[in-house]
Amino acid sequence: MTSETVTPPKRAARVPETATGRVRQARRIYRRLVEQYPYARAELDFESPLELLVATILSAQTTDVGVNKVTPVLFRRYPDAAALASAEPSEMEEILRPTGFYRAKTRSVIKLGQELVERFDGEVPGKLADLVTLPGVGRKTANVVLGNAFGVPGITVDTHFGRLARRFGWTTSTDPVAVEAEVGEMFPRKDWTMLSHVVVFHGRRICHARKPACGVCPVAQWCPSFGDGETDPDKARAMLKYELAAPKGGEAPVPLLVDGGVPDASFSTGHRGTPVVPRHSGAGAQGEAR
Repeated sequence: MTSETVTPPKRAARVPETATGRVRQARRIYRRLVEQYPYARAELDFESPLELLVATILSAQTTDVGVNKVTPVLFRRYPDAAALASAEPSEMEEILRPTGFYRAKTRSVIKLGQELVERFDGEVPGKLADLVTLPGVGRKTANVVLGNAFGVPGITVDTHFGRLARRFGWTTSTDPVAVEAEVGEMFPRKDWTMLSHVVVFHGRRICHARKPACGVCPVAQWCPSFGDGETDPDKARAMLKYELAAPKGGEAPVPLLVDGGVPDASFSTGHRGTPVVPRHSGAGAQGEAR
């Protein structure tokens, strides 16, 4: 862990002309993001592959924080695939209402339960080829489940990951499958899941969609897009956003490397808020990603 203060550069970095140079630059960015976010993880709370799969489906068009508020009630009422399959739609809709698009999500979750019961004995499969055949499950959701519930490395290309991959010069593609393939070639397979986590954490906290906080970015010296956002450190620091409400007694943000801080790995979130320890370790049965 480094305690070196990161000084924002005066200009954007260049994208190396050679493939080897691009890989080296990309891996420097990854290593620094791991230093900034050693606690990075899936921010959906879960205790089993089924819970993570359902929570990921529910996270469409809403926040992970919002999903975490409804899933404890949902999983107490419907603890397994069979219970989901036989759920009364109107009852589930009331539980899922706060997540938005609750009628469509209810249909997807019930159909998911039915498919799991009929085709996989009520268990979530640990293979990408099987997961993507389930209702509401694409490659992104499948990689979330494989990487975090089964320990199978995968790159999760959501809107944050795709945006940052382009800003970092790792790809020019907007197609998630192409982004996954191109970025995957730049990193060892064992790093894919953590890569997804730290890039998404960075996208949510500092490298915002409309105006990134460049002046407090720990990877600014390697970023070809430095300067697209606010470069003044004080103004950039004021832009930082966190997703949980401050706990009683004050705020507890994790120190930024740009301030010479050493992130405390005891924190499991980078938000202002009470640190949340994942309810599932991700040390489940091994499966095949491809």
